[in-house]
Amino acid sequence: MKLLSVSSLLKKNHGRTVTKRRSKEMSGFVGVLVSDPSLQSQFTQVELRSLNSKYHSVKKQFGRVMVADLPPVLGKLKGISGMHTEDDIRAVLEDSYPDMTHEVDFESFLREYLNFQGRDAGAGGFKRSISILRQSTTTLLHTISESEKASYVAHINSYLGEDKFLKQFLPIDPSTNQLFELTKGGVLLCKLINVAVPGTIDERAINTKKDLNPWERNENHTLCLNSAKAIGCTVVNIGTQDLVEGRPHLVMGLISQIIKIQLLADLNLKKTPQLVELVEDSNEVEELMGLSPEKVLLKWMNFHLKKAGYQKQVTNFTNDLKDGEAYAHLLNVLAPEHSSTSTLDTKDPTKRANLILEQAEKLDCKRYISPKDIVEGSANLNLAFVAQIFQHRNGLSVDSQKLSIAEKITDDAQTSREERCFRLWINSLGIATYVNNLFEDVRTGWVLLEVLDKISPGSVNWKQTTRPPIKMPFRKVENCNQVIRIGKELNFSLVNVAGNDIVQGNKKLILAFLWQLMRFTMLQLLKNLRSYSQGKEIRDADILNWANNKVRSSGRSSQMESFKDKKLSNGIFFLELLSAVEPRVVNWKLITKGETDEDKKLNATYIISVARKLGCSIFLLPEDIMEVNQKMILTLTASIMYWSLQHKPGQLDVVENKTLVAPPVASPSAASADGESLAGEISDLSVDVAASETAQPNQIPANEPTQATID
Repeated sequence: MKLLSVSSLLKKNHGRTVTKRRSKEMSGFVGVLVSDPSLQSQFTQVELRSLNSKYHSVKKQFGRVMVADLPPVLGKLKGISGMHTEDDIRAVLEDSYPDMTHEVDFESFLREYLNFQGRDAGAGGFKRSISILRQSTTTLLHTISESEKASYVAHINSYLGEDKFLKQFLPIDPSTNQLFELTKGGVLLCKLINVAVPGTIDERAINTKKDLNPWERNENHTLCLNSAKAIGCTVVNIGTQDLVEGRPHLVMGLISQIIKIQLLADLNLKKTPQLVELVEDSNEVEELMGLSPEKVLLKWMNFHLKKAGYQKQVTNFTNDLKDGEAYAHLLNVLAPEHSSTSTLDTKDPTKRANLILEQAEKLDCKRYISPKDIVEGSANLNLAFVAQIFQHRNGLSVDSQKLSIAEKITDDAQTSREERCFRLWINSLGIATYVNNLFEDVRTGWVLLEVLDKISPGSVNWKQTTRPPIKMPFRKVENCNQVIRIGKELNFSLVNVAGNDIVQGNKKLILAFLWQLMRFTMLQLLKNLRSYSQGKEIRDADILNWANNKVRSSGRSSQMESFKDKKLSNGIFFLELLSAVEPRVVNWKLITKGETDEDKKLNATYIISVARKLGCSIFLLPEDIMEVNQKMILTLTASIMYWSLQHKPGQLDVVENKTLVAPPVASPSAASADGESLAGEISDLSVDVAASETAQPNQIPANEPTQATID
């Protein structure tokens, strides 16, 4: 091995330090990330940075932030200062939360700020209407809400009570820790994901038996987390070890997201085209498509409240709903046959809330929320309640003229699947912006710049960018021009493509760019693995050769000629590939010959679940395998290759007929420093810090014209 001189080593380290510092400086203003998208959406990045600074100044001073530290901080914030003294705030906190030494994390701090900032907070019922950390259970939190826990348990008991495997453990008693104990095996969470988005997990891949060994438990949790990402959950800060230990705040956060996805599934124009009634003309349809499901739900609610003559605007699921008036007006206009003047006549908010729930039950809405939850403004439970009302009675008419507008904007099946794949992949990277509608959200260029900065740190000149909301169109073009410039620096095929094409929402070009971005990321990850030996560039042909050689070396005969080989549609090749990299992962008794479309779909569904169970983070659908979607087939093969090279120490992997010894790594079941298993960490097709530092983004072979793969 060639030894470096001391001086050259110092120069190299100095250069690396400068590069890191510059990268940090350039990416330093990338927004504060809140792992709950609905919470993030209630603040601008300017507000988040300011609040984050105040929170961490207290944490730096005392080592942690406790409930007792909140009054002087909250008392000086906008919307609270001048309305309530520190003594008022402290009295409320002491009344609601007896342990003032309890630690508060940043997201809990944000939620408390929202609580105290409420417009009705100055009324006589101020002390009674504020709750401490009651609704702070969506993600990384250290306390849980008993009301939310009871609500989620009721939901689980209702939807999974008749499950063949789980019925021996259900119903769950919400007054105990049975929920967290039951999630330790991983089966419950996998089944709940299938309730939220049916067919996501092939249940044949779930390890279902009463006593699971540690390996089987880890497989279930790996399958759960990769599948949760595949339906849109944010799991950046949750690992398999967290689920194995049944950590309450993390389990509750994941369950909350899964249930929310289920409840909001119909709040889009594809599922409910009648939503076009919420807009005045076709020009507003694009704006509607770009809204998150939560904001569509608020828009729907305000649409009906306006018809009912209600003067106030509902802007959140907390303070604006505490008095129950909005609920009363909404139910009266949606279900006049059950309306009653007594609901609005009563002055007691708790009594009114109870009457509201009784009225909702007549619409078959299940009682997962209590009057107390409404009065205290529980964000998650109010959101769930409004979503239930929407599901049972949306009150939207079937306007044929407006419905025709919705039909025109419906994408073809393949475009929809690719939009879904790239959207979920972007959200899995952990960037600050959460993407709800890919084609609308990328048009400002900001999201693409965030992704580029994530996978190629330092590539974005943030001083020449404009953060949304952007009023002047030329600022969007400037952002997108920089996107195209960076793409060309990464050797993407972008002939005759300009930033304005993205601003105009050219779907074909947007998908082409994102495919090259995803492919670049995968090839960089694979290249970084091999930098320990040859340091050779990885190309599509190398992935193809690796897969064929891997299957051949296992004694099987299947081979693929290309990533669009129609023989791949029956799924047999990928099952043999998965079995070759980990023999125990495929149960061949469950495999069909793949001769009919039904059998092909069974195999394809099983392939995706087995790959996720192994540790691959993939976003394709069974149809992508059945129809042999070239792009998705490549991502699947590359992800399996990446896992194999990481997890098989000492094995011989053949690329282009050259033997490569994979570098030794810890076993798949070994826990990492932060408690998450290695299998969960390395599976994600995103660039982590280590990969980012070693990446050389401008060396993708120019002879790989990825734009030509648009079929």
